[in-house]
Amino acid sequence: MGTAFAIIGCRHGHIEKFIREMLELGNRCAGIYEVEEPSLAKAFAEKHRIPLVDDVDTLMNRLEVTIIGTSAVNNEKIDLIELCEKYGKHIMLDKPLVTSREGLGRLESVLDRNRIQVGMLLTSRERSSLFTLKQNIEEGYLGELVSITMRKPHKLSPSARAPWHFSKEHNGGIIVDLLIHDFDILRWLTGREVRQVSSVMAKNILPEYPDFYDTATVQVIMEGSLVAQLYTDWHTPEQCWAFGDCRIFVTGTKGSAELRLFGDPAVEMDELMFAMTHQEKFHRVDLVKAPVTVIEDFLDRIDGRPHFITHQDLLLASRGVLDADERAVLLNNFKGGEEDVESG
Repeated sequence: MGTAFAIIGCRHGHIEKFIREMLELGNRCAGIYEVEEPSLAKAFAEKHRIPLVDDVDTLMNRLEVTIIGTSAVNNEKIDLIELCEKYGKHIMLDKPLVTSREGLGRLESVLDRNRIQVGMLLTSRERSSLFTLKQNIEEGYLGELVSITMRKPHKLSPSARAPWHFSKEHNGGIIVDLLIHDFDILRWLTGREVRQVSSVMAKNILPEYPDFYDTATVQVIMEGSLVAQLYTDWHTPEQCWAFGDCRIFVTGTKGSAELRLFGDPAVEMDELMFAMTHQEKFHRVDLVKAPVTVIEDFLDRIDGRPHFITHQDLLLASRGVLDADERAVLLNNFKGGEEDVESG
């Protein structure tokens, strides 16, 4: 019969990956709870033949339910993490886990107590291009790393998004919401820790949402004087073939690599990796499939088997985006100037 799981909080489509893969692995969903905005929950319930539940305690008190999945409003996720700890349920969340320094402190307390396993859908880790790049770096193919640049533009489609998405309090803002993957990838690819961050956020659109910033860039200094540049925005054209033309560039002392995470219409639509070194011309790299998915890795962690993603990874990625967010210089075209934000 597999493991019984449930969904509590269903406000973003990210959670369907968790539902679908858990079912494919032979697990059973006991129900979906979402009363504030149930349209997405109803769609998933119908599609995957899952019952809708109107009482959260009904799910929490069921002993056979051992794992909760959620894509709740971002600033409400820490409440659900603590609720799961109270009931002894493991929890997998879409990103980000927390949106504030206060939330980070509460998360750290839960992780330190280690009564439950907390997971985050860090799905970039299971991409074949990134897994292949990590192998190349570990084998020294690119030499000593010099710099990493990540570009992660996104479609916005504002009419299709709920108002909470445009609220800094509820969503966390562009750096916290979108660059959480990048801070995790930096540590995972390099095995190095972040030592310093500086950042800029700019507002160019939607004056009706005064604290919604649509463009961000972050400069990161890591151990060993490795520098990284992270860029994201909400300006991907609607005609783009994916949610964004996301690319990663890595430079080392022996060579360089480029990843096109969602392919390229000029080449093909699958994810791509290219590289060149002092000895080899620019060429396409054959990709190696990651050995497990993020969800399989989470289940391994719950069962005490070897795993790759740890509570420390979640904590440090969350801390990284909050540091960058708190240190950001704000450029607001609707105010006609700049506003410096004091560091936390």
